[in-house]
Formats: sequence, C-alpha cells, structure tokens
Amino acid sequence: MNEEISERIQKLLEHLPKSPGVYLMKNANDHIIYVGKAINLRSRVRQYFQSSRNQPPKVQAMVPNIHHFEYIVTDSEIEALILENNLIKENKPKYNVLLRDDKTYPYIKVTLQEEFPRLLKTRKIRKDGAKYFGPYTNIWALNETLNILRSLYPIRQCNKDINKLIEKKVRPCLNYHIKKCIGPCTGRVNKEAYQEMIQGILLFLEGREDELIKKIEGQMHQAAEAMDFENAAKYRDQVEALREILQRQKVVSTKEYDQDIIAMAKRDNKSSVQVFFIRKGKLVQRENFILENDAEEKEEEILSSFIKQFYSGMNFIPKEVLLEQEFEDREIIESWLSSRKNEKVTLQIPKIGEKKKLLTMVKENAKLFLDQKVEVEKKKEEKVEQVLTGLQERLTLDGIPHRIEAYDISNIQGVESVGSMVVFTDTKPDRKEYRRFKIQKVKGPDDYKSMEEVLERRFRRGLREIQDLQSLEDFSEVETLGKFATFPELILIDGGKGQVAIVERVLEKLGVRVPVCGMVKDDKHRTRGLVYRGEEIPLKKGSPLMLFISQVQEEVHRFAITHHRSLMKKHQEKSALDDVPGIGRVKKLALYNHFKTLDHIKKATEEELLAVERVTKKDAENIRKYLA
Repeated sequence: MNEEISERIQKLLEHLPKSPGVYLMKNANDHIIYVGKAINLRSRVRQYFQSSRNQPPKVQAMVPNIHHFEYIVTDSEIEALILENNLIKENKPKYNVLLRDDKTYPYIKVTLQEEFPRLLKTRKIRKDGAKYFGPYTNIWALNETLNILRSLYPIRQCNKDINKLIEKKVRPCLNYHIKKCIGPCTGRVNKEAYQEMIQGILLFLEGREDELIKKIEGQMHQAAEAMDFENAAKYRDQVEALREILQRQKVVSTKEYDQDIIAMAKRDNKSSVQVFFIRKGKLVQRENFILENDAEEKEEEILSSFIKQFYSGMNFIPKEVLLEQEFEDREIIESWLSSRKNEKVTLQIPKIGEKKKLLTMVKENAKLFLDQKVEVEKKKEEKVEQVLTGLQERLTLDGIPHRIEAYDISNIQGVESVGSMVVFTDTKPDRKEYRRFKIQKVKGPDDYKSMEEVLERRFRRGLREIQDLQSLEDFSEVETLGKFATFPELILIDGGKGQVAIVERVLEKLGVRVPVCGMVKDDKHRTRGLVYRGEEIPLKKGSPLMLFISQVQEEVHRFAITHHRSLMKKHQEKSALDDVPGIGRVKKLALYNHFKTLDHIKKATEEELLAVERVTKKDAENIRKYLA
C-alpha cells in the first residue's frame, strides 16, 4: 500500500470500537470487496493490516485493494452473523466465499383457509392460514410429489369462486370429466369427504406415510365389508401407489430423525458441498452445490460460509445437522439456527457409529460430483480451445480470437432497418455485450450501406471511449463510461465478399486493425463456409468449428429479427391508430384490449366500436373513415 492509503487506513483503525459487529472492506470505487463479522471489531480488523508474511494468500491479495473500510456495530455476535450474511448475499463481494444460488426455493402450499382447499406450488410464504411444506431444493422432486398427490386425491386445481359457480350452475371443467377433480363446483360434493382427502395429503406431506397407509387400508376393508367394491378397489390402488413411493425412499436410520447431513470436497479453487435431507429417518432428497473459492481457502472456512448462506434461505431447519469437521463459529451458528427454529438445533461432528458412516457416504458423493463437474468443465475447455485454435489456424490469425463480434442487418423493404451486434467470449454468447443499432442515415433496403453505418458508429464510439479512458486520472470513473472500448479479435459478418469488403473499408478508414470474415450459406440456407481475404474457406460438416459458426449465424440473425419485428409492430400500430382524430393513448389501449388486433378494429362495425368504453359515436365514425 502507498503512504497515502496507509495514513487513511491508520486513521480508521484508531477509531474502531471493541464491540461486536460487521466490517466492510471497500476498493477505490467504493465497492464492497469483502464482508466479515467480529466479536471485537478493533482486534479483528487490525489483523488484516499487520505483516503480510503471516497472512493467508487470499488476505495478501485482498489488502492492497482495500482503499477504506466501514463497520456496523451490533448488540451481539448473532446479530453480526445475520447482518454479515445479508450483506454478502446482497453485494456478492469478490473475496467472500459465495453460494451462487440466487433462486428462491419453492414450497407446496395447502390452502386450508379455503372451503375447498387446493394444492399449489409457490415461492412466497404468507401468513394467510395456509400450510406450507418445503422448501424443495429439487424442483423435479416437488413436481413429482404434486403429480402423485393429485393422482391419489382428485381435489380442485382452479382458483374460481366455488359458491358463485354453484349459484350460476356453471358446467364443470375438463378436469371433472376426466376424473382429475371430484367437482365441488357441481354442488354435489360432501365437504367432510373433501376434507378427508386433504387430511390424507397432509399426512403424506408430513412424512407420515405409514399412518396414511393404515388409514386407507381401514377404509378399504370397510368398503369391502359394505360390498362397495368400486371404492374398495380405489383405496387398494392408493395403498399400492403409496407403498411404491415408500420403497423408493432409502431408509438411512432406524430412528425417525429429521436431519441434514452436510459434507464437502475441495479441489483447487472449486468446492462441492452435498446436502442429504433426512426426514423421519428416510432420505427424501439431496442437493449439490458448487462454490468458487480461493485455492488456499481452508475447508472449515468454506463450510462455515456455506452453512450461513444456505440456512438463511431455508424456512425448515432440522433439529440436527451432521457435519464432518469443526469450525471456528460453530457455536454461534448453532445459537442462530436455534433462534430461527425456536427450539434447540444441534450441529454435530460425529466420530464413530451410524452417523459417521452417513457422513462418509455424503462426502464420497460430494467427491464424485466434484470430479464429474471438473471433468465436464475440462471437456468444455478443450472444445473451446479446439474451436478457437481451429479458427486461428484456418484464418492464419496472429492470436486466438477470444472475443468475437458478429453483425447482421434486418429489414423488410427498408422499413425500420436494424443492425445487430452479438458478442461471443471464448465461444459463449456474452449477452450483456449485445447491442442494437437503429439505422438512421440509410433510406430503403440497402444492406451494404446499413452495415457500413453500423460498423462506423460502433468503432467511432469505441475509439472515443478509448481516448476518454487514456485521459482519465481517477480510474473510479471507468464504470461511468460506455462499453464499446473493448475491441474484438475477430469480426464475423452474415454475408459474403461484398459485406466483408464494406466492413474492411470502414475499419481501414478509422485505422482499426481487426480481421473480418464472412459467414456464407448454401442454397438451403445452411452454413457452408467462411469468406476471408477474398477466398471461401469450406468447413467440415458436423465439425466443432462448423457448429460454432452456425450458432453465431443463427444468434446474430435471431437478435436482429426479434428487435426488428417489435419495431415493425409498433410502427404499424402507430401509423394506423395514432393518426385517427380523437383517439389518444387511453382510447387506443381500450380498443386493443377489446379487439386484440388492428385488423379486428378495422373490420369492426360502428355498433361494435361503440361497445368499447370511452369510444363515442364521433370516434367510431373517425376510426371507420381513417382505417377504411
């Protein structure tokens, strides 16, 4: 650190309190690069700025980037833990171990507050009288559960007002006729019988399948004794379906524990954490997580970060969590989880016995998953290298083209012409870098002139930004500049020699040196080869390079045509209705809401137009006159 930064940091260190709290390390752009918690802020933060020789590699890399820091004092270490976790999730600091899992886990919701409850999938929990089960980290498992329950119990799936349907004697929907709903809307369904089905669903979701089977078997025997063989057969089928489900669930404990078992494997800068969910002694599901971390990060630090981030997003917390190793803040996390559950939660590190065997099994799964992940990524990298080196060799480029930009023009008879620019970084679509250009100077369908305008605008803008960057003294302003300053190593144009020549001429005029290559298609509109330096280079059918060029060609065309269609739609709608006297935005929306399309508005009679809210007789006359 230079002397100025050292003085700034030193002043901040002098005022640190000895209280528990959270500290936020920030860079020169005032971005949070690390969030940590401490039982004693003064002691903990000062450790970062001591001799770097004894510091872990991650801290050694981070400290030179610390421009200043801030802190928030809390009343307790548990409060600090909660705040730390929230700040990490919100800001995703560069030097924190991040659980890159932003999804909100879904739940199964039973709408007990309704007269005829439903079974729903939801990602929001509300205090509405319903009962929620989950979260389900595996969406496939959730959907399978819903399908099973709906096949066992034909409860309603619609959200309509049942009493109004009964009152108006509305015909039942298709679900009733195909026996997927017993049809409470018919008014002939016994509420007690319906609630009996809901109770069966609740028993299943609570993991009390054995109890549910006994109950259904009792109903089956009663039906048989009463000579009601149709219902007896229905109950028999339900029992068989439930037993099949139970056989699929692996029993891992003779005791009916609710447990989560967490183990991890680490390789270089990547870690795999595996969570097994045990409910009532049965393995109901598992989830794999991949974390990016520093190669020198200790396993216990990664595990601690994972547990905090993982359980902050979970509504159900088991009484017992099995872990493979001790870590520094285990007791405080245990207290935090207990306060969230409102009962004692234990984080156990078993050394022997059945629990140790379970952990060993989970760890082995974590290792296998990580090995597979690394192997898949390795093959992807090899494929990327094969494509990029193939391009380099076929085109005799000076270097590997990591950033490739592709351009296309889309128009219909020159109307609303649009130029599109898509970017591929290491053969992957980099969608945040995509750009569109509405053609401004060219009139009519002239793809050559349109391409010339797009490329000139793109690279003139880029050259200006480069000049602005070079003149900067304070690099904290970099992010306020545009995003055209990064130039590609290769330009691909959807077209042949003519389009390539146009682009080369633009680049030469601007003094930009980037190789330009055309993508040509055969008579069946399929990628055939590349045009480079006036010659066509054929591509082997089905080769990785051919498949990549086809992907680029399809993507740049898709990006151009999608935007062009939306512009055409706006153009057509505007040119037609907006020129009608007396038809403003509100009436225009009302007309479209009523008739859906412009064509229907044109064909509407005066009486039909007058049926639209706010449309007067004069408006109807004008619409028919101007749209005739």
